[in-house]
Amino acid sequence: MIKTGQKVPDFTLKDQTGRDFTLSAHAGKKVVLSFHPLAWTSVCAQQMQSLEDNRPAFEESNTVAVGLSVDSSPCKKAWAKELKIEHTRLLSDFWPHGGLAVQLGIFRDRDGISERATIIVDEQGITTFVKVYPIAELPDIKEILTALR
Repeated sequence: MIKTGQKVPDFTLKDQTGRDFTLSAHAGKKVVLSFHPLAWTSVCAQQMQSLEDNRPAFEESNTVAVGLSVDSSPCKKAWAKELKIEHTRLLSDFWPHGGLAVQLGIFRDRDGISERATIIVDEQGITTFVKVYPIAELPDIKEILTALR
């Protein structure tokens, strides 16, 4: 599993609108990679809504927060509409299936999903915070915001 102080490999994934999100395009900003197991589940919904609700706090910290799972972009689009997520980009780690999660060491082979995990990447692409949560536990947004300071 990726550890604090390691460089995150550059990646490009599609968001819920089909647009590319490339990590290196956000150099100079912090990036919160908020991995959730699957769309359309209650804890995952709360996790993504928390990112959306705290967008102003992320912006104050010069941070972009994104949600990631192995779901496809069309699935993410429908889910974002259902959750009324308008600003937070929900990235699809669909193909190769869980490719980024595998690279970061947070893919659950037995389940075909990622861990529920938060990885904070600094302005130079280095991890400053890595935490894997129990699969049924909502990440503590206050802890994440504190780690950004």
